[in-house]
Amino acid sequence: MKKITSAMAIISTCFSTGAFANNFNYNFLELRTAVNPETFGFEFSTYLTDNTHAVLRADSQFEDDHDFAGGVGFNGPINEFADVYGQLLMHHVKYNQQAGGETETQVEGNIGLRVWVADRIELTGRLGRNEDASVFHAGFRFHSTEQLTLSAETRNNGLYGPQITMTARFQY
Repeated sequence: MKKITSAMAIISTCFSTGAFANNFNYNFLELRTAVNPETFGFEFSTYLTDNTHAVLRADSQFEDDHDFAGGVGFNGPINEFADVYGQLLMHHVKYNQQAGGETETQVEGNIGLRVWVADRIELTGRLGRNEDASVFHAGFRFHSTEQLTLSAETRNNGLYGPQITMTARFQY
């Protein structure tokens, strides 16, 4: 029994990698604006555990429309400079009158990557599906302080089409 225990300890020591904490904060409130079409929105995220978080978000053109979404996400480090993350969200969508004025519920699943490329600069990307449409986000964030992050992104959330987005994220 001692030989098996010793062998397991040696194998574990040889093949174990150091544990990393998350490289990014998933506790935040984000305010955003986008163009083409013009929308405004917010997103709120808070940790449930070290590797899971709750997400609430809303976007609108303020033309009697909305996209409310909520769900859970996962996050974890890949190495000391990168995190993988993803979300499973339920959307409640109300289209404006030009798009038919209908209301529907949709499910979205996505997975993404966040990478430090410089001391205060992060690259981010996310791919997913929202019912029969694709979801895509890519951009960079500038972490001006521990609490404030500014970003520029291109995104397609599956509802409004491709957009250019600017955000202010307040981390807590």
